Amino acid sequence: MPSRKISPVILSGGSGTRLWPLSRALYPKQLLPLVGESTMIQDTVKRVSDKSIFNEPLIIANEEHRFIVAEQLRQIGMDNPRIILEPEGRNTAPAAALAALFLEKEDPTGLMLIMPSDHVIADRPAFIRAIERALPAVTESHALSTFGIIPTAPETGYGYIRKGKEYETCPGCHQVAEFKEKPDVSTARSYLKSEEYLWNSGIFLFPVRTFLEILGNVEPEMLEACRAAFAGLEKDLCFLRPDKESFLSSPSDSIDYAVMEKAENVAVVPVEMGWNDIGCWAALWDVQHKDRDGNVCQGDVIAQGSRNCLLKSEGPAIAAIGLEDIVAVATDDAILISHKDRTQEVKDVVSHLAREGREEHISHTVVYRPWGSYQTSDFGDRFQVKRLTVNPGQTLSLQKHHHRAEHWIVVQGRAEVTVENEVRMLNENESCYIPVGSVHRLSNPGKIPLHIIEVQSGSYLGEDDIVRFEDTYGRG
Repeated sequence: MPSRKISPVILSGGSGTRLWPLSRALYPKQLLPLVGESTMIQDTVKRVSDKSIFNEPLIIANEEHRFIVAEQLRQIGMDNPRIILEPEGRNTAPAAALAALFLEKEDPTGLMLIMPSDHVIADRPAFIRAIERALPAVTESHALSTFGIIPTAPETGYGYIRKGKEYETCPGCHQVAEFKEKPDVSTARSYLKSEEYLWNSGIFLFPVRTFLEILGNVEPEMLEACRAAFAGLEKDLCFLRPDKESFLSSPSDSIDYAVMEKAENVAVVPVEMGWNDIGCWAALWDVQHKDRDGNVCQGDVIAQGSRNCLLKSEGPAIAAIGLEDIVAVATDDAILISHKDRTQEVKDVVSHLAREGREEHISHTVVYRPWGSYQTSDFGDRFQVKRLTVNPGQTLSLQKHHHRAEHWIVVQGRAEVTVENEVRMLNENESCYIPVGSVHRLSNPGKIPLHIIEVQSGSYLGEDDIVRFEDTYGRG
């Protein structure tokens, strides 16, 4: 049990491109329930929920994910979460610097535990024991500590850490001899055979003040930019916004490259805790429950004479006949089929989609907004049909469109509709018309979700044809 509490810092800025088509830029893997019923970020928060050990978590999130992150945290009891928004990703080192500057204001002598939001840790007690083993090195020797996973296979998708001699005052904690890049297969096999190497988990335990001092020595430009960004921090609802211009002036680098490989006093705790970073579909297959043929089947799936496959559908039915070691994932708008050994290459597909100017890597057919969500069900020349879901008590912005008119039909719930200066209530099976250029607003005053069919018609139907006059969520 630590003598002082630890402040968890949860990094939630990634996009999870290797888990496309389920993970998208606007709804990445940490926001998905990939293992169990909770989402990965919710599981990460629950992992550090023991108030005798941990302070309230600090979340570092992408600007575009802010309302989804906040809602998912509220679902697990964090009614007023602390969320620092990155104006744009600058890798993990600047994110950690912002967190350290925030925590330094609360307690300069505090400890910070930096964790990605998209990892699986099946053995939580082993995770807590590893933290306790690292504490003497961190608190007494002022070391920067990381956690190395005892490898079970010659994995080429992870970086490695070669452990050095054990700390005399910290049993089970080793000095770091060196960090190694992701190896080829033969090198990974030699690492596994030597028993000197550990997988780099990307989880860190730092004294706040020590981390900032070392960062200032090895990356002064980064720390200066982050200090300026923090000095301009503004509060917006439950979000904390650093100064954008200052933050974007920071170099982009990871904690490993910017700090750990340059620091002199670095510790590593070897640990077996059921860790997996779910870096690809094959990794997800590894941690899932399988049937007697080794298949992971989720959704509308028929597996006939197939073995060791991951078959997952959130859209059309998948029928798999005579397949082995195949990943097939279907959503409403995309299907991935890959051999399990090549699922790391999904990121190349995402890059191809981006180069082609397509949108399947950006969002799902269901697009989430702070008030709820919408899904496009049909579109053609000069028309588009959407299903809107407005959560109880939520309201869309007061807005107008220059190029499109809209028809709203209530299919469930009760809607409060504003058109120009007229406010009216619509019940189920009632509808209204919003002419081009009319100032309008939609609200759900009820206690159940409001479902609307929206038919748009006009010369241009893009989402950027919105002029907002008032917005509950601070959007321009």
